[in-house]
Amino acid sequence: MPMRYNIIIFTDLDGTLLDLRTYSFDAALPALRMIADNDVPLILCSSKTRAEIEHYRKKLGNEHPFIAENGGALFIPEGYFAASFPYKEMRDGYHVIELGTPYATLRKALKNVEAEGGFRIKGFGDMTTESVMELTGLSRQEAELSRQREYDEPFVIEKGEEQEIIAAIRKKGLQVAQARYLHLLGANDKGKAVTILKGLYRTARPDARAMALGDSPNDLPMLQIVDVPVLVRKPDGSYDQRVFFDRLQKADGIGPEGWNRAVIDFLTSSHP
Repeated sequence: MPMRYNIIIFTDLDGTLLDLRTYSFDAALPALRMIADNDVPLILCSSKTRAEIEHYRKKLGNEHPFIAENGGALFIPEGYFAASFPYKEMRDGYHVIELGTPYATLRKALKNVEAEGGFRIKGFGDMTTESVMELTGLSRQEAELSRQREYDEPFVIEKGEEQEIIAAIRKKGLQVAQARYLHLLGANDKGKAVTILKGLYRTARPDARAMALGDSPNDLPMLQIVDVPVLVRKPDGSYDQRVFFDRLQKADGIGPEGWNRAVIDFLTSSHP
């Protein structure tokens, strides 16, 4: 896709572009309009499922590639990039690049960890739609979309120490990402997926600069490999202290409010 300007923006959703409680992006509308007016690619990069992200892409009028389930897979609309690139398959009009571990494998591993350690762990796959609604505050429709998982299992611990459970998961060659919930996943992360997409954009615009915005530790791999990394405030006004490195910028505002200010500042300073 031709790029009008040499800018790409990658963003987390929950607690970043979306308000953590209401899931609204109204506070970010001025920046979103500026992004649209300047034809800047906005890449949604979330722990959410493909189905959930497609729901928000429709709301946002977004037709760019996206990254689902903590880098589990990249979904690139057919014909989006002029240059060819390797991908696993075509699915529903997307070139799909898979980096994640199949969901069934993750579910089996989580059950084994639970049984072997005497823990009690409840993943989204163990929950009803109503339980997910109660836990997350999602609407019924969005809770159903959140259970359509392919590469990542969010879970809560009902019995057992978090660090013991994480250690047991790592012994099985898997990892845990920390966002609003703990997430079981394979060798994928947001940074690996963003690196692939950055490379594809830069085949057309070698000078393209990448910005990324997030709020949690699972965003750290993404933030570390972009030119302009931005951390937004949590609902209590704090920044997640687990996300820190020298180049990191901090947005002045909570969630979409801080997102809005940071993006406008970046686009204003980068405008040709």
